[in-house]
Amino acid sequence: MSGKAPKKPQKKRPRDVNQLAKSIVDIATDQTAEDIPTQASGGKDPAAVSLGRRGGLKGGAARALKLSPDQRKLIAKKAAAARWKKDDG
Repeated sequence: MSGKAPKKPQKKRPRDVNQLAKSIVDIATDQTAEDIPTQASGGKDPAAVSLGRRGGLKGGAARALKLSPDQRKLIAKKAAAARWKKDDG
């Protein structure tokens, strides 16, 4: 053995059994806080986030421009009917 004791966590143990098990595994495998994704970063790859966001903001506006006023009216009537439909269940 190397004689080096494992690092102790600096925060309280989680009360949830699954979170506690994960923290025990993290301690046993010497994972540091930098290795574990945090809530601040969301655990997401910034490159993937930028790719996903690229087309996300223009979808509804682009669709509205392509539709004629009659098509928009028909879609709106169908949506209103679905909202006000009585549920017999």
